[in-house]
Amino acid sequence: MCESMEEVTQAVLAKNDGLAADLRDDLTRRGVSVVNLLSSPGSGKTELLGRVLARAVERGLPVAALTADLATENDAHRLARSGAPVKQLLTDGLCHLEARQLRGHVDSWLPEGTSVLFVENVGNLVCPASYDLGESLRIVLMAVTEGEDKPIKYPTAFGSAHLVVLTKTDLAGPAGFDRAAFEAHVRRVNPGVEVVPSCARSGAGVDTLLERVLAVRDGAPVHRPPLAPRPHTHSHEGAEAGLVS
Repeated sequence: MCESMEEVTQAVLAKNDGLAADLRDDLTRRGVSVVNLLSSPGSGKTELLGRVLARAVERGLPVAALTADLATENDAHRLARSGAPVKQLLTDGLCHLEARQLRGHVDSWLPEGTSVLFVENVGNLVCPASYDLGESLRIVLMAVTEGEDKPIKYPTAFGSAHLVVLTKTDLAGPAGFDRAAFEAHVRRVNPGVEVVPSCARSGAGVDTLLERVLAVRDGAPVHRPPLAPRPHTHSHEGAEAGLVS
């Protein structure tokens, strides 16, 4: 009997889940935290990540970044300006990253001593949301220019986030962005998740974002989203929602 598309999809996800769990365990033993960054194209994710990496380098923190795209190495060149080790991961048309791809780059490239690996996922709020990468922290980013209703239009992405970052806040006025409506939509799909406002141009939110990442690296409890792909390595029983900094 032929398998249905849903059965095939579930089998693929189950295989990925197993690989992600193994990768998470391995990275935990090595003292590496993975930060999975998800957003639509044009959210300002690369520019903000570049600022975060540069700040980490200034502080002498052992960080690195993998950036995924269907084609070109443009984002890797941009992120490398931070001074952090950066590698481009080309998906050859695949609209998301999978744990097997990350495993290959971790094994062959990750610099010795790295404590935080930032993974800039493919610009897409649909497919990447279903794939656990063995991350310690999943961050979903959205620009004010995208509209307040994105959280309820893409509930899997926002509902699986441990942290939400609002980008390009300097454009909130011209875009007519309704911050209260946006946060209400976020709460609807992911009650209790922290929203960090940011602006890569001014540097607003950069330090806050880095501190949240370092807190999780150091074992702080994370927010438990309702649609988390997997139980979290750094979560603690009885911990309240939200990151502890």
